[in-house]
Amino acid sequence: MTSPGCRGLTAALLLLCATSAAIADLSDKLRDDSELSQSTAKSFRRLMPVRFYSQVEQNPIANATLTLRSCTIFVPTNEAFQRYKGNIHVLYHISTSAFSKEQLPKSVSSDMDGNPPLYITKNRNGDIYVNNARIIPSLSVEMTNREGKRQVMHIIDEVLQPLSVQKNAQDNINNPDAMQFLQMAEQLDLNDFHLRTYRSQVTLAKKESVYQSPGAHTFLIPIDESFKLSARSGLVDAKVIDGHVIPNTVIFTAASQHDDPKTSAAFEDLLKVTVSFFKQKDGKMYVKSNTIVGDAKHHEGVVLAEIVKANIPVQNGVVHLIHRPLMIIDTTVTDFLKENGENGALRKFYEVIMDNGGEVLDDITNLSEVTILAPSNDAWNASLIENLLRNRKKMREILNMHIIRDRLNVDKIRQKNANMIAQVPTVNNSTFLYFNVKGEGADAVITVEGGGVNATIVQADVAQTNGYVHIIDRVLGVPHTTVLGKLETDPMMSDTYKMGQFSHFNDQLNNTQRRFTYFVPRDKGWQKTELDYPSAHKKLFMPDFSYHSKSILERHLAIADHVFTMKDLVQYSQQAGNVVLPTFRDSLQIRVEEEAGHLHDENASHEWTGYVIIWNYKKINVYRPDVECTNGIIHVIDYPLLEERDVVVSGGSYLTESSICILLANLIMITVAKILN
Repeated sequence: MTSPGCRGLTAALLLLCATSAAIADLSDKLRDDSELSQSTAKSFRRLMPVRFYSQVEQNPIANATLTLRSCTIFVPTNEAFQRYKGNIHVLYHISTSAFSKEQLPKSVSSDMDGNPPLYITKNRNGDIYVNNARIIPSLSVEMTNREGKRQVMHIIDEVLQPLSVQKNAQDNINNPDAMQFLQMAEQLDLNDFHLRTYRSQVTLAKKESVYQSPGAHTFLIPIDESFKLSARSGLVDAKVIDGHVIPNTVIFTAASQHDDPKTSAAFEDLLKVTVSFFKQKDGKMYVKSNTIVGDAKHHEGVVLAEIVKANIPVQNGVVHLIHRPLMIIDTTVTDFLKENGENGALRKFYEVIMDNGGEVLDDITNLSEVTILAPSNDAWNASLIENLLRNRKKMREILNMHIIRDRLNVDKIRQKNANMIAQVPTVNNSTFLYFNVKGEGADAVITVEGGGVNATIVQADVAQTNGYVHIIDRVLGVPHTTVLGKLETDPMMSDTYKMGQFSHFNDQLNNTQRRFTYFVPRDKGWQKTELDYPSAHKKLFMPDFSYHSKSILERHLAIADHVFTMKDLVQYSQQAGNVVLPTFRDSLQIRVEEEAGHLHDENASHEWTGYVIIWNYKKINVYRPDVECTNGIIHVIDYPLLEERDVVVSGGSYLTESSICILLANLIMITVAKILN
């Protein structure tokens, strides 16, 4: 039994049911959908979630629109209603013009008082959004009512939320522009955020016209709390205000593209600032300004700000409130870590620092120039990290691995990477980070390797007064891959990996029951052999000669019940002169020494001690020592363990020493067989 109200609503809605057989088929489809079939009446109302009807039936204007007028209705799903905790504004979901998905303009006027606009955007995937709600594909319905008026319904995944005012608001605020929003902020429901400081700076700089500009723009407004540093408000000048506006583009957070730079109003010949959005896995949204070209007052670099209240629609666009002003670089690296450590993008990194006594933070504070590779919150969820957190000595080493005693932004990394993979010492001096740049411009991907871990920089060049912070997606120094996995993914070891694939030599390197010590020639090392033995080098990388390349690689791989670090090998060499390591076929006899000096980078500003392997009277530099893996360790060397006599080239082929021995043995066996016969 339905109530009189429901029967009245059903009657009104039945006026919309003059549809064709195709519409009837669509009605059956939607009726069978578990999300949309909660209505009890066997009528067209099944096309909408019942929770929306409970709102429509209480609104005479909405009922009249459905009965008499053309309209577009944006209907939230029942699940969206369950998530939403605020007041439902039915008329904000209705426009008195009918638009299919293909016909939707960039904005449509809602039927709410003041007719505030609804903004229509589309992302790269083709998804269509109305404000921050996505239109669910295939659930749009088009029909004609009894009055012959065309009507369209779109199902959306969020309740549309207009600008809301406080209960005690004195003014009638229906459809303000961004400047009116700033002026009336105290009467709006902004979660107790205040905007007085920024508003006064806009007025002082005479930039009201920027916020009054007609059209559809995105406005980023810092809250009062972001100006707790007394001198910060004085840094908000006209150019900084321009940098908080994305003109002629409306960006709601759900529809925003990750790290897609948009031109701000502060983009001109002498100053170029872009703004982009990104979302962390914990759901927090951030916005960043990137001053690509700066001047004396506006320094180059990225400024990161969390969005504390998003998606506030106004007459000329959308407003997002942010926790700090963009473009202004006025904090040290230490201040940035504290600010973003309490409940921000680097919360877990900051917690680990403080749980280990906070000395690392003191060390950072004492550095006049510093760059931090800061793991994101998600990076600390790796399973192997939990066990290490209790080992304060090891964690101190890991944390130090993320600190560079230098200002190192992306441009400087590119310069270092121009002719080789950039290698940079950490505060330990004996530990290095290795940067690699792939691609150009916005498509460039920068990775950093430290302690066996390859991490990607997900947010680069967050600028501070004394350096930079780069946010990375893994914790350095906590290996998470096998020797094979490391070999396969590291750009410096691709030639050795390729050679091992020919003969299936690499297959064993995934065995977690063994402990490998692998001396891996870096790609430049193999390139040197191309100059020394050009014909042999060519054949080493041909599948037809895989047996010979396998024999050479076996010489580089020690297999034992434990790994051999460079410090271990130096100590053994001092005690015994030479170290004999067990390899697959035989043994490897080497001596390892330490040598001071710039073994890695002739232009480095700091000296450190490097390692040298002496093998068969040859000195081979260790380019990257102690690259940890889950089943072993890799030492990246500058040249393969290769002698000229290992390679015999004749008639287009060559034989390794082991191949010659096998051939001689076969000849002897044939000779003996002939004698016996």
